[in-house]
Amino acid sequence: MKTHENVSARQEALAERKLCAAIAALRTPEECRSFLRDLCTPAEIQAMADRWTVVEYLKRDLPYREIHRLSGVSVTTIGRVARYLERGNGGYSTATRRLQEYRRTVTAAAARAQVARHG
Repeated sequence: MKTHENVSARQEALAERKLCAAIAALRTPEECRSFLRDLCTPAEIQAMADRWTVVEYLKRDLPYREIHRLSGVSVTTIGRVARYLERGNGGYSTATRRLQEYRRTVTAAAARAQVARHG
């Protein structure tokens, strides 16, 4: 990880926390996409998108070689993502769980709307 000579560990932690707060303040995928495009290089965004794709495949219990074939992501990166998925900080698991909850809510709301229209 990159270190700054004139910045203390506390200042770095505060900057990271502020970045996380900025991300958490975004309300839509479109807002997040715009923010990431302003913040990151195309290569950085692609690397994050690749890792997120790997998470989805790992959650489906696909073998590493199959994930590599489908995504083009190196087996080394797949292993790293798997390690963090199992023993990391819980971020991948929280995000996948929240997305599942969101999808269930949207699906249920759509079904209720359909019933209301057709009575």
